[in-house]
Amino acid sequence: MIDFRLQQYIEWKVGKVIPIKGKFGFRVTLYYLDLPKKVQQKSGFTTEREANVARDQTVGELYSGDYIVYENILVKEFLEFWLDAEYRKVGNPVNTYLSFRNVIQNQIVPYLGTKKIADLNSSHIQTLYQTIALSSRASASRTKTVMGLAMKYAKAKKFIARNPAVGVVIPKTENSKEYHTRSINSAKTLNLEQIKILIQASQQTPIYIAVLFNILMGLRRGEIVGLKYSDVDYVNQELHVQRQIGKAFVEKEGEDKPIILDAQEIPLKTSSSYRVLPIPDYVFDAIIKERERYEERKKEAGEQFHDFGFIFCSETGAARNKNFHYQYYKRILRGNGLPDIRWHDLRSSYCTLLLKNEFNPKAVSNLMGHAKEIITIDVYGDNKVMAVDCTREIDMFINELHLKQIEMPMAEDKFFDSVCVNPEDL
Repeated sequence: MIDFRLQQYIEWKVGKVIPIKGKFGFRVTLYYLDLPKKVQQKSGFTTEREANVARDQTVGELYSGDYIVYENILVKEFLEFWLDAEYRKVGNPVNTYLSFRNVIQNQIVPYLGTKKIADLNSSHIQTLYQTIALSSRASASRTKTVMGLAMKYAKAKKFIARNPAVGVVIPKTENSKEYHTRSINSAKTLNLEQIKILIQASQQTPIYIAVLFNILMGLRRGEIVGLKYSDVDYVNQELHVQRQIGKAFVEKEGEDKPIILDAQEIPLKTSSSYRVLPIPDYVFDAIIKERERYEERKKEAGEQFHDFGFIFCSETGAARNKNFHYQYYKRILRGNGLPDIRWHDLRSSYCTLLLKNEFNPKAVSNLMGHAKEIITIDVYGDNKVMAVDCTREIDMFINELHLKQIEMPMAEDKFFDSVCVNPEDL
């Protein structure tokens, strides 16, 4: 464990330049209030003049408070310390910690792990980015994020004299994508008729309301299990997305570090994830019915019921694990001849329907809770193909849900009627 107190010396002394093992050097002694003194040797200088220049520089750093005490810490040791100190904290989301740890272990440590952090320079960082970018520009981008944050922390805590990551960029690659562009593969989404089948097939399963929140409102799985009835504005028929359920660090007696627990209330992914969404009539009716079942279960279970107010909850009111849907969802796909796509691809299906109806990509990004992304469809390049797959009912849905320009009745038996638009009429 790195001891931050070593940087908090109260007095210092720099010895004269002397011969050391055939070369020249000097010693620095640091004095502390509650710690033993620490002696550091600066040696290996070829000439006495060179050693004196280094000595004068060291004296200046000590006077200004910029002297680096942690001169022999390896990059691997520092990154492990930084990750625990900054991201392994009670109440913090675990995903960032796990993602950064993966980048450190698999990308940074193999190349720079055994170097001293005080010896890092911009050339080392540039070579790291360039090597990783040859295999994956996305991995290089994640590595750049981690290195940028870690080196900024190292400079602030005086592990290094200057930040070697400043100004270092990822080299361009031939197939690089535009910045902040997300591409959706339409082959991995459902069309309107398939959405109808999915919703109807899920009605008799515990994941019905979750399916609606995903395919008709584009919510992430963590957001779905985190929704509460208190998030519903029944007057304006709006949904306030303001939390998710996931892994978080919690204190445990006898443990020296916080441990990871599932099914904890944690903040949303980004500031843009906190959003207010109009609720389509079909989903609003389902929420009302789900609330009635919630109250019935509450009465039946009595004191054993956990009245936390979660919409997508267990029989005893507890929040569902965000992977709860998996077994039911895959069974529905297999049993109804639907494509074997991921749960997250339903969210992409919702996004695709909006884009195919000529919604502004930036507006769709806002509805989806993306931070700064423009979303594109990579398959539907032919306008005629797009037109055939659209329906009059989805136009009604979009107008009602997002534009709010006209009022259209959305009865269950009509919402999913498949009335295709003839491309020749467009």
